[in-house]
Amino acid sequence: MSDALKIEPKPKIVYIDHLRVALTALVVLHHAAVTYGAPGGWYYSEKTETLGAIMPMTLLVSVDQAFFMGFFFLLSALFIPVSLDKKGPGKFMSDRLVRLGIPLMFYSFVFSPFVIYIVYYWPKGHHISYGQFLSGFDEWINFGVMWFVAALLIFSFLYVLFRIISGSDKLVMDIPTTGQILIFATAIGIISFFVRIVFPVGRTLDPLGFQLGHFPQYIAMFIFGIIASRNNWLGQSDYKMGKQMRLIAILLVVIGFPLFFIARKIFDFPIAYFSSGMHWPQLWYAVWEQVLGFSIATALLCIGRAKWDVPSPLLARLARCAFAAYIFHPIGLVILSSLLKDWAVDPGIKFLVVGPLGVVGAFALADLLVKIPGVNRIL
Repeated sequence: MSDALKIEPKPKIVYIDHLRVALTALVVLHHAAVTYGAPGGWYYSEKTETLGAIMPMTLLVSVDQAFFMGFFFLLSALFIPVSLDKKGPGKFMSDRLVRLGIPLMFYSFVFSPFVIYIVYYWPKGHHISYGQFLSGFDEWINFGVMWFVAALLIFSFLYVLFRIISGSDKLVMDIPTTGQILIFATAIGIISFFVRIVFPVGRTLDPLGFQLGHFPQYIAMFIFGIIASRNNWLGQSDYKMGKQMRLIAILLVVIGFPLFFIARKIFDFPIAYFSSGMHWPQLWYAVWEQVLGFSIATALLCIGRAKWDVPSPLLARLARCAFAAYIFHPIGLVILSSLLKDWAVDPGIKFLVVGPLGVVGAFALADLLVKIPGVNRIL
């Protein structure tokens, strides 16, 4: 909790937990969509060729990517300043290394190899023992979905270093207006455009798994979270602004997204022009993405405070295990998609089954894991 937030009773910020649950569920649905037809890479894929399935899944992952991981960075940053104030640099970073570093190492050296083995053994049909598989395994440093945790550790360390050098981070700033947020988002879109000339969307910085083409937003959202925490922006968030941003986001999706397909049909340029190179479609998409992302994030925070700030035992329980659900959801998706591999229906139909079941399975498994003594101190 930030300095500003800690003077408020806890129920005043329960909507942040609600948002974390929703974002985690969205991550699972995102990867289910990638499994069955949306752009992106995943442990196992079975891509549909049906345009009626590809289009909505592509829309889903495009809207997701516009905001959800950046929003995770913002929400995480909200609680960092007061934690650092309370613990001091040494204790803060040691706690971070335990809470984030241990899951990161577990995922890379234990969990991810096992998930890859499941795909290798089951859908791909290579029936060898796990020991035989590991004897030839060479992807030990594979952060997978935990790239976010690795980046959060780096951002946290840099923030601590900044605090040590500067002695303070108490930058006084008024909460931005709708117009200021849109201008800032446009600027991040332009920066993203130039970054993506060198680091196209989809190119990862191995072995960290960072897609640097998205990092301008991640860095900006993290910094926004720090500043928002110090200046009590959450406490000042306005429902009217939330409704304005919601309308902008809806228009960008309903009207803006189809325009990409229309433009490509008219001008007949490669689809890669949207994600890389010194091309006007790349600039257009980058600005659209950032304006959409900041609009959605702002709308969720403002509307969430006004409408969703109601305690819920179920959502509180889900929030407690959201981090574990994020970590372990790949195994559920891989097992479910493997079980349905031979089901003779279009992969788009499988998405409708695997997506919701993957969300339920991830939280159910996580709920069990956070009850294990020792594990519950980390997760």
